[in-house]
Amino acid sequence: MTRYFTQDHEWIEVEGDTATVGITDYAQSQLGDIVFVEVPGEGAAVTKGDEAAVVESVKAASDVYSPVSGTVIEGNPALEDDPALVNSAPEGDGWFFKLTIADAGELDGLMDGSAYKDFVAGL
Repeated sequence: MTRYFTQDHEWIEVEGDTATVGITDYAQSQLGDIVFVEVPGEGAAVTKGDEAAVVESVKAASDVYSPVSGTVIEGNPALEDDPALVNSAPEGDGWFFKLTIADAGELDGLMDGSAYKDFVAGL
């Protein structure tokens, strides 16, 4: 598995032609306590850079953008009952959705873990 990051603070973990998407620990720390999450439904088509999910915290509501284009195969059902899972495990059980990647070439513009760490350090 390979994990990539976006400048919008999403992470995407790729295994074969499927991927899992969530927001980073940095993003959840900036949002504060998460109170609601809306994830895309199975079969939804998402386009790289377009909004795919919504996360609401006590501070604000924010869009979550898809790091790549593809078709959603699963939204995380656990977030409906426990949106705070994004705060406690943002880069684990607090994932947002899984998708089938339409164009693996779109991964080329994303950051690896080291580059993302440097990016966040410069904010």
